[in-house]
Amino acid sequence: MKKKKQFKEYDDFTLKRIQEVELEILKDFMDICDRHGLDYFGIAGTGIGALRHHGFIPWDDDIDVAMPRDDFEKLLPLVEKEMGDKYLIMNAERYPNYPLMTTRMTMRGTKFKEEALKNIDAPLGIFLDLYPLDKVSDNPKEARRQARDAWFWSKILILRSIPFPMLGFSGWKAKIIHAICGLAHLVLSILHVPKTWIYKKAYEAETRSNHYTKTKNLDFFCDTTPYMNLYAVKDIYPLRKLPFEDVELNFPYNLHNNLTGMYGDYMQLPPEEKRKNHYPYELEFFKEMKEND
Repeated sequence: MKKKKQFKEYDDFTLKRIQEVELEILKDFMDICDRHGLDYFGIAGTGIGALRHHGFIPWDDDIDVAMPRDDFEKLLPLVEKEMGDKYLIMNAERYPNYPLMTTRMTMRGTKFKEEALKNIDAPLGIFLDLYPLDKVSDNPKEARRQARDAWFWSKILILRSIPFPMLGFSGWKAKIIHAICGLAHLVLSILHVPKTWIYKKAYEAETRSNHYTKTKNLDFFCDTTPYMNLYAVKDIYPLRKLPFEDVELNFPYNLHNNLTGMYGDYMQLPPEEKRKNHYPYELEFFKEMKEND
């Protein structure tokens, strides 16, 4: 008996349009980074797509790119200055209602709201996902504390705005976790805990070790688990280019090691019921695309 798919599916035409817009954003992102000498590289599903499909994973609807924190901080004002008419920078610093610690380079004039973010009051559009990577203390005790604090406060930031986050599983465990999340959201709302304060707590923890000149590892702790984006510096450099659709995108030198740590046998196609995307609650392409339909 075929298992029921957990995630909604796009029609082929809509998914292709989304991928085309995201590829346009990626090209603009690469152009501004290359012109200003900023390091960047594809990660996670984008890496799998490059190695397994030479582009998007066929059912995927986003592109994930990481940058060292210093380069990331230089990029944001450059995008706003040079491309502000086309893109906005979506993060919790600029838009306090945005409940995530990732940053999005979002195309103006589009709408893309995932089901989990459907009630968020922010201009969410089709985007490129940016992950700033921060230094991880070489002291194991300090590193564990940094990971714990950053991950914890990033989840509190989500719960401040979203009472029932999307979970990757179901059953009685999901019901219990949803109940706990709903209670936490209620308490945070009743106490009027400022979203900006929570964001600053997460940011402080995430960037806590950046005062070190060099560390062996970089990480973005504020994800599903705190170590899923852990990168050994020796595995990142020198960067190498791989085909991704019709561009050559930078990736970590030892991409295989990174992806194996995250996914195991990433070259094996997952069963259909686990082929995840970010199917939107609300989707709107910009006017030019509508008029040319």
